[in-house]
Amino acid sequence: MTIPNLITILRLVLVPAVVLAMLQARWDWAFAGFLIAGISDGVDGFIARRFNQQSELGAYLDPMADKLLLVSVFVVMGFIGQLPLWLVVTMVSRDALIVCAVLLSSVMAHPVEMKPLLVSKANTAIQIVLAAVVLGELAIAVHLDPMRPALILLSGVLTVASAAAYLVAWLRHMSGYGESSNPDI
Repeated sequence: MTIPNLITILRLVLVPAVVLAMLQARWDWAFAGFLIAGISDGVDGFIARRFNQQSELGAYLDPMADKLLLVSVFVVMGFIGQLPLWLVVTMVSRDALIVCAVLLSSVMAHPVEMKPLLVSKANTAIQIVLAAVVLGELAIAVHLDPMRPALILLSGVLTVASAAAYLVAWLRHMSGYGESSNPDI
């Protein structure tokens, strides 16, 4: 068990605390928990790379912790009316489709190596900024009206673009196109 893995596990434990704070309208606590999770994500990555503490467990746990936090925050925000439901459904559907594609390719004995695409990284970054902006607005009672709608639209566009890019990469992989180059999704 490495220090980065322990930090990641603490981040996983932080998810229910952030969700509970949101459901109780404790926006200051939810925002603080979200920021701590974000900072801890950077810290565990830095420690893993700097001190050569990367592990296979960490390679799975870290993105799982990030995704669990982001999806949980988006679902609660959709539930309480702070984000449009179409965006939440689009985000959750994209993630579910990716998980199903990976599982299906494994079941069919044609496992696919998961590597984030540039559009996916941009999508995640915008989703994090959107979640932070909404939580920040609620925590400190300020409204960044022109920013939130723009982030919502950009997040929706990037989510759809990311889903399409992963689908194309997965279909190429499953059809055997470019087998020798081992396409990643």
